[in-house]
Amino acid sequence: MSALNAFSAPADAPIINETSFAALLEDIRTRARQGEFDRQRHISPDVIDAFKAQGIYRALVPKRFGGNECSPAAFCQMIERISHADGSAGWVASFGMSPMYLAALPVATLAKVYSNGPDVVFAGGIFPPQPADLVEGGFKVKGRWKYSSGSLGAELIGVGIIPRNGETLDLPRLAVMPRSAARIEQTWDTVGLAGTGSHDVVVDDVTVLEEWTFIRGGKSNLDEPFFRYPSLSFATQVLSVVGLGVARAALDELRGMASGRISVTGAPALADRPLAQVEIAKAEAALLAARAFFYESIDRAWLQVLAGDPVPQEVTNLLRLSSTHASRVSADVARTAQMLSGMTGVSVDSPLARCVNDANVVTQHAFMGDVTYQNAGAIFFGKPPLPGYL
Repeated sequence: MSALNAFSAPADAPIINETSFAALLEDIRTRARQGEFDRQRHISPDVIDAFKAQGIYRALVPKRFGGNECSPAAFCQMIERISHADGSAGWVASFGMSPMYLAALPVATLAKVYSNGPDVVFAGGIFPPQPADLVEGGFKVKGRWKYSSGSLGAELIGVGIIPRNGETLDLPRLAVMPRSAARIEQTWDTVGLAGTGSHDVVVDDVTVLEEWTFIRGGKSNLDEPFFRYPSLSFATQVLSVVGLGVARAALDELRGMASGRISVTGAPALADRPLAQVEIAKAEAALLAARAFFYESIDRAWLQVLAGDPVPQEVTNLLRLSSTHASRVSADVARTAQMLSGMTGVSVDSPLARCVNDANVVTQHAFMGDVTYQNAGAIFFGKPPLPGYL
């Protein structure tokens, strides 16, 4: 049993059926090994449908709209398990956190979003925000947005705009529209997380009514506990936890190959080499420690929310710091597993090579940049962080 599986799921875990979920993960793992998702550069539609059936996209939706209202920890553990099967699948599933973004829409609009059920797949292209002229009742939206993960499987698309009234620019907004109103240009071609389908979204002169837009970072219009949890931190956590799942997969892959593999040089099997034993123990300890820090930080913030208290700055800071730390440690652990595997781990079809590439791409996301450490260090010394960090 891997260390990942040794952790019991939270009581509010949103999975509808554990047996079918486990079967789905095995199917994803098999298809990822065959290169399906990386080759086509997106997660297959039937997998997205299966995510819907398993409750991933309803997990954080309020019960008033038919959702499950699970906790942040339960959602992250679910994404971690999917990422253990395939990093790209976990990354795409992580956007089941979209209710946190969409909660800034008017409640009447949210009722329309979920009018056909809570299993709504949302994808966003926030940057760079594009100027949008004011028109009667809303905004004329036009432009191109990069890194729209999962956009090919989405039903709703959100894009970043800056409302323009003559020479005056208002606060940045997110404009939400049907997927059919946008065009997806398949530009995503990377060495890792290739199956996320993080393509460009292109919109040509689409009018979006004001009630289908919201100020980016604006106050939630929903009052369920989840919507009092630090939103930027959660957007970071659902991505960094992908690294934790991928790193665990790398360790499990190495364990599976270690006992029977004999070196071409005549050296002992990998599992019998003292140096390999030492290095893998260090990697295991590092990953478990990073994971514990990650989830302990979530639990600490969530207890504040459930008590009805604001989450203090120092607690929110730990959410950000533990996320960046988890992503960096995960990448190091995956690389350690690859190095111990020798030449086996560098082939194009090696699961270890895919784990290393996927884990390193997680660290490249802006949320996990070195500026996290700068801000966390400033807070440690009682100094203010840079704007937008918390």
